[in-house]
Amino acid sequence: MDTPLDSLDWTLLRSFLAVAETGSLSAAARALGSSQPTLGRQIRAIETSLGADLFRRHPKGFDLTETGLALVEPARAMRDAVRQIGLTAAGREQRLEGTVRITASEVVSFHHLPAIVAAIRAAEPQIEIEIVPSDDSRNLLYREADIAIRMYRPTQLDLVTKHLGDVTLSLFAADSYVARRGLPQSPQDLLDHDIVGYDASPLIIEGFRAAGLAVDRNFFKTRCDDQLVAWELVKAGAGLGFAQRGVGLAEPLVREVTLGLDLPSLPVWLTAHQAMRHTPRIRRVWEMLEEGLRPHVS
Repeated sequence: MDTPLDSLDWTLLRSFLAVAETGSLSAAARALGSSQPTLGRQIRAIETSLGADLFRRHPKGFDLTETGLALVEPARAMRDAVRQIGLTAAGREQRLEGTVRITASEVVSFHHLPAIVAAIRAAEPQIEIEIVPSDDSRNLLYREADIAIRMYRPTQLDLVTKHLGDVTLSLFAADSYVARRGLPQSPQDLLDHDIVGYDASPLIIEGFRAAGLAVDRNFFKTRCDDQLVAWELVKAGAGLGFAQRGVGLAEPLVREVTLGLDLPSLPVWLTAHQAMRHTPRIRRVWEMLEEGLRPHVS
């Protein structure tokens, strides 16, 4: 005789797990690309099917009951198994046609990928391309993407990686900013200038301190963690700002500011799940990504 779990819909378990891991219907709906009403119905359906309450509802979200907590790890194991089935099946696919999902940072996605994707589509029209701007290497493990371009080396065991080279960083100023404030002549002069900084990320603050310039978050009068928006602020003249050197040199509205700063380079890694690396369409896109990114690294 079947138990409720024997015929339990995986979609319901996936919804349960999303709510359990995020703590709210709204966050879970965003993660799954669903709607709150649909997710609410699915949670009620799985509770009815199991004959048990899995969550305690309260104004700020959902807390797991004892029964719900006991189901989390088995549900995660099921999720991993379902994803592994998909990876194994897709890794044996021998056709060239199909979709390849590429994930990269917003900067790489915006500045570098369009020309490369256009070249892929021209050379291999049977391959469809999806771009996922993100820095999360987990999306390769769960096949939320097929190939990742990362500015760090992912360390998960099931990933294949290749170091393409390094991207150099530099300091830039818009002509409009220079006309208003002039240019710094030394690193110390930066303390008297407007710098576009990050809001939450400490990277620029750490870089200033490494150069002997003691600053904190409040030193940066314009702050934004979105690198594309930060670059637009620099172009508009809101302050000096850091960017990939190739991106800055290609922008006619800004000029490079050379102060002898010891700026770090960013490594560029091409990454794929080992089960997918030799699928024909993924192998072909990998090759064309490698070719297209080479001019941007040293």
